[in-house]
Amino acid sequence: MIDIHCHILPGIDDGPSQLSESVRMAEIAAADGIHTIVATPHLNDTVHPAGLIREKVDRLNNALQKNNISITILSGADVASHMPLSILPQFTLNKTAYILIEFPYSHLPRTAKDTIFKVLVSGLKPIITHPERNPSIIADPNLLFQLLDSNVHVQITADSLTGAFGRDAEDCAVYLLKKGAVDIIASDAHSADYRKPILSKGLRVAEKIVGREKAHMLVCDNPAAVIAGARIAAL
Repeated sequence: MIDIHCHILPGIDDGPSQLSESVRMAEIAAADGIHTIVATPHLNDTVHPAGLIREKVDRLNNALQKNNISITILSGADVASHMPLSILPQFTLNKTAYILIEFPYSHLPRTAKDTIFKVLVSGLKPIITHPERNPSIIADPNLLFQLLDSNVHVQITADSLTGAFGRDAEDCAVYLLKKGAVDIIASDAHSADYRKPILSKGLRVAEKIVGREKAHMLVCDNPAAVIAGARIAAL
C-alpha cells in the first residue's frame, strides 16, 4: 500500500517532534503493509521551504535504511486552500502535478470552486483532503460533488471509515464511497501513539462497501498513479 498523506517528518508541524518517533511511525506503517509514504507537512500559517522538506525526507530515509525499515519516503505537502497559487508547484506530491488541497476544518469557503478552478488552470491536479470531516460537506455532500471533475480528486482518511473521527465523518465517508466520489484512502497520520499510519483497518471497511478490487485501488493503484504522475483510474 501507498500512503500519500502523512505527517511523518519530525519537528516541522504538529506531527512527531523527534526523528525517533518518525522512525516508529514508519515501523508501524511497514507492519501494516505500507511500502511508500509521501511526507506532507502542513503548509498553512507557516510556509516551510521546499528544500527543508526535502532535507528532512532525505534524513528520514537514511534513518530508515539504517534501521532496516522497508519504507520509502517521498516529499509533498498538505497545502491550505488559501495559500498563494504561485508557491504551489514547489509542494506537489513527488514532483508530479498532483497537490493536496486542504479546506478549513470549520467550513467549506464560498470561494472553494474558484480556488479549485485556479489550481486547475495553473496546470496542477488538486486532491481534496478529508472532505468527509468538513462540517459543510457533512451537511451537504453536493457541495463537494460540485467541485469535482476528471482532474479533481478526493482523498478520505482511513480512520474516518472506522469511526475514529466520529459518527458524522464515518457516515459521510461511507456515503462518498458509495457515490464513487473517493479516489484515495490515506492515513493523515500524525503520531506513533495516536492517529497512526495505518490503512488496513479502513481498507477492510471499504472492501465491505465497494468490494475488494475497488477498495485496493484506493490504497494501491491510485496512490501509485499519483506518485508516478499518471492518470488516476475511475472507480
